[in-house]
Amino acid sequence: MSSVVIETAPLGFPWATVDPFLFCVHHLDHYPAGNEKMAPITPLSGRNLGNDFVIKDGFRMYHGKEVPGFPQHPHRGFETVTIVRQGYIDHSDSLGAAARFGAGDVQWLTAGGGIVHSEMFPLIQRDAPNTGELFQIWLNLPAADKLAPPHFSMLWSASIPRCVFTDENGRKTEITVVAGSLDGNKAPAPPPHSWASRANAQVAIWCIKMQSGAKVTLPPSGDAAVMRTVYFFAGSQLKIADQVHASHQLALVESNRPLVLEAGDSETEILLLQGRPIAEPVVQYGPFVMNTKSEIQAAFRDYSSTGFGGWPWPSDDPVHARTDGRFARHADGSIERP
Repeated sequence: MSSVVIETAPLGFPWATVDPFLFCVHHLDHYPAGNEKMAPITPLSGRNLGNDFVIKDGFRMYHGKEVPGFPQHPHRGFETVTIVRQGYIDHSDSLGAAARFGAGDVQWLTAGGGIVHSEMFPLIQRDAPNTGELFQIWLNLPAADKLAPPHFSMLWSASIPRCVFTDENGRKTEITVVAGSLDGNKAPAPPPHSWASRANAQVAIWCIKMQSGAKVTLPPSGDAAVMRTVYFFAGSQLKIADQVHASHQLALVESNRPLVLEAGDSETEILLLQGRPIAEPVVQYGPFVMNTKSEIQAAFRDYSSTGFGGWPWPSDDPVHARTDGRFARHADGSIERP
């Protein structure tokens, strides 16, 4: 029988993806304590502020010039799924919605017909480091939903199922089910126009943490057309089916066969992305992802003329009060907290 592993490749920055996913990046920044503005206490001299993607003193500022992060920028035609493992993100958008999330929370944002948002990383702790770690995943939208109304959902950490499997040697694997279902545990519902909201799309986003030496078998999707990618990003070694990987890699695997994973001699972490391809043309230009070049041109015209609703915030890079805690304020004014 042929190997369940179809192909492998080293992890880059960002990580390579396959349809229906467009983009996946793992950010890990060892930010220092924050000052009164929730900016790094470390001097920022020598950085290319506004476009700082080179690790210096253990962290990057990205497009932030004071607080690290991504000041206001537009999107159209796809979704972002942001999983915060450490630290916090302050969200603000052109709909007037805002949020602070972290500690395992997930934000699922449907850009649809167009939204402008900012994602800033406030350094809330004054007297301790503010390590920031997150995944951001871009999930495509089919042509029928490219111009759907923008929408964001908060998947608070406590609402996201975590499945624990114990192997014959007593070693544990914990799988956080951000999307899809596993062992009878179903993730919170994605936004209504998401490709993931279609049952036959079989979208899964699983964060997998394995104890040293742990072994686990993941169930098949049941459909050979569904694409499944395993991203091995932390740990000394991972055995994927019959292949041993001693360096961090991605592996495209057959989804319609059980997948056996075995950790090496240290704690091991994996991100798994799965979904049925949308199988439509993809034309991307920066923050816009459509099906044709003319639709990209229309996106630029619309953004230029409407600003996708304008920007209701006093700065391009707003951060919320240090004492706000985790919250979401939706466009209709309703407020939720975990």
